[in-house]
Amino acid sequence: MKLFSENIEDLRTLYIANLKKALDMEQKITKALPTMIEKSTDPQLATAFRNHLTETQGHVAKVESILRTATGDASTSTCKAISALVTEAEDNIKDATDLSIRDITLIASAQQVEHHEIAVYGTLRTWAELLGDEESANVLDSILDEEKNADELLSTISDSVNTTGVIAQNAYTGTTV
Repeated sequence: MKLFSENIEDLRTLYIANLKKALDMEQKITKALPTMIEKSTDPQLATAFRNHLTETQGHVAKVESILRTATGDASTSTCKAISALVTEAEDNIKDATDLSIRDITLIASAQQVEHHEIAVYGTLRTWAELLGDEESANVLDSILDEEKNADELLSTISDSVNTTGVIAQNAYTGTTV
């Protein structure tokens, strides 16, 4: 149950409230990525997660900067969506005992997070533009581009990881395609 209301009374208030959630989102992703790196068996996937961790740390700094400029501080507000996605990813990692299936699960979980981030940053960029804050809009657009690139890279990696995983599963179960 929520104890305090955000009192969303205008676009600026909505924008700030969602920037605070975006900061929380990036901080949670920064904490989740090391486990994803550790659990990856595909070297290309692990490298992609390592690189995205560095990018995500940069996103934290960029969103903090936008918030400090807009409000004077960089406090967060809980992003319930990312909390649920991270919990789901952790559960899926535990449930996937076969290593090839775990890599497939890691990609699927990561792409769900990327798609959420793409939606968040596309919205925040548009709101910054509407509020006349072109500098923040440009920063948010650069984050959006990095999220889209991460998603595209995961799609590329999934082509080989999914194929390898299915072949390995079929060999294990004796199934033919």
